[in-house]
Amino acid sequence: MSKLYIVPTPIGNLKDITYRAIEVLKEVDVILAEDTRTSSKLLRHYQISGKHVIAHHKFNEHKSLDNIINRINSGENIALISDAGTPAISDPGFLIVRECIKNDIEVETLPGATALIPALVNSGLPNDRFVFEGFLPQKKGRQTRLKALIGEKKTMIFYESPHRLVKALKQFAEYLGENRLASVSRELSKLHEENARGTLAELIIYFEAKTVKGEIVIIIEGEK
Repeated sequence: MSKLYIVPTPIGNLKDITYRAIEVLKEVDVILAEDTRTSSKLLRHYQISGKHVIAHHKFNEHKSLDNIINRINSGENIALISDAGTPAISDPGFLIVRECIKNDIEVETLPGATALIPALVNSGLPNDRFVFEGFLPQKKGRQTRLKALIGEKKTMIFYESPHRLVKALKQFAEYLGENRLASVSRELSKLHEENARGTLAELIIYFEAKTVKGEIVIIIEGEK
């Protein structure tokens, strides 16, 4: 019976992929990729060739749903990958999974790489209970979301882009208090991985004095 496979890919180091993920990518008929150029590097590295790779991203995922469902129903096995990490976690994936479930199509999600868990564990902040907020709204709704988090007692996890990092830290300090403990992880699993820890005030000073590159994960302690 044909199905949809959700396949996590490395967030940096190409070795951070499971044997089963490689097997699935070699065996499926079609690979849906967030960016075919990025995915081609991974596929070449593991000598996965001869696959029909189709772009599936936030700009076309609504339009391509029917075609994907029809292909699976016709007998094709399809794998979904994102540029890095687990699909549907701040990446395309939710819509196609929901549509497959609606159409009684089996979805198999493989375990694998994601940035939020290593960053959380590495932060040294309580990780028995946490909330994942992903990317905050860039404009509309941002203040509303920040206000809603003021009384949050669980450890909070956010994704952020490098050029908005300092601005985000300042906003967190404004709403949550500059003495709130936090951690900023970037370039996880890569050569220049960095994990900076301290109060929000200390992290603002630290990152204002340097050029920041790479994907960012911010961990902030909950209200005590």
